[in-house]
Amino acid sequence: MKNVVFWGTRGSLPVALTANDVRQKIIAALTAANGKTFRNSGALNEFIDTLPFATRGTFGGHSSCVEIVSGGHEHIICDMGSGARPLGQSKIATYGAPNPQTYHIFISHLHWDHLMGFPYFTPMYLPGNRIIIHGCHPHIEAAFRLQMTAPCFPVDYSQAGAKIEFDVMTPGQTQYIAGVNVTPKLQLHAGDSYGYRFDSIDRSVVYSTDSEHKLESKEEHEGFVKFFAKADLVIFDAMYSLAEAVSVKADWGHSSNMVGVELCQAAKAKRLALFHHETMNDDNQLSRLLAETRRLEEITRHDHNPLEVISAYDGLTVAL
Repeated sequence: MKNVVFWGTRGSLPVALTANDVRQKIIAALTAANGKTFRNSGALNEFIDTLPFATRGTFGGHSSCVEIVSGGHEHIICDMGSGARPLGQSKIATYGAPNPQTYHIFISHLHWDHLMGFPYFTPMYLPGNRIIIHGCHPHIEAAFRLQMTAPCFPVDYSQAGAKIEFDVMTPGQTQYIAGVNVTPKLQLHAGDSYGYRFDSIDRSVVYSTDSEHKLESKEEHEGFVKFFAKADLVIFDAMYSLAEAVSVKADWGHSSNMVGVELCQAAKAKRLALFHHETMNDDNQLSRLLAETRRLEEITRHDHNPLEVISAYDGLTVAL
């Protein structure tokens, strides 16, 4: 495994910047540039790099889709949220057609925000491609077919050109897939959700979204510490604040940034990526959440090695 590319990082449903959101970013950038002169585009780009991320960029609005890049013609993808559309376009641009590829897609659960990008995933329409959809839900194939039936969608599932297969995995049982050992784990979420741990010879990635953690359960805590153990990267559902997760939004099936830090510190993981962002949180709010999480990690570190904390955004590439 070489790196991880985030194509969609929002939870529940896709969101988009409004005209006013863009306007506020322009105002903030021009205010920061007041009195400055830029002799060329290079100087301008250097200035832009000094601006806060919430001003110069965006966390994006696509729902969950993450690629684990290992090289070669077998591709590893986690979830098929709306981020699957730009991912598919990127693959076509890179490999062209016809140039058969194999796509291994690991589905956390069957809620629509994690499946809705599949009908827009261009490789599924190209003959010669092979798509293997892995998951632990016994009715996973029915769910994929359902969203592409009338009146839900104008293109029927039967019109796919690629060969599509389904692999129903067993939680806790490791399978060797595309050169990587993959282990699924049951998580607390409506209708059940499954996290995945990917282990190559020298790298490990955990994809754990749509999972609620009951802090009072010692058995559950220990189970996830083991699942996250010494991972190079843990992609973690941090949709809520701790106060939300344990009060008004308890039993909603999601977790918080603080729980992510606690579990990753105990597991001695190297890097935590906050993921599945709340749709109501704008770029400024998500930037503040990241700063607060980093401060929390610092003051709770004790004798632990530093845990690097990042916040996933659409288009982010993380080297492993």
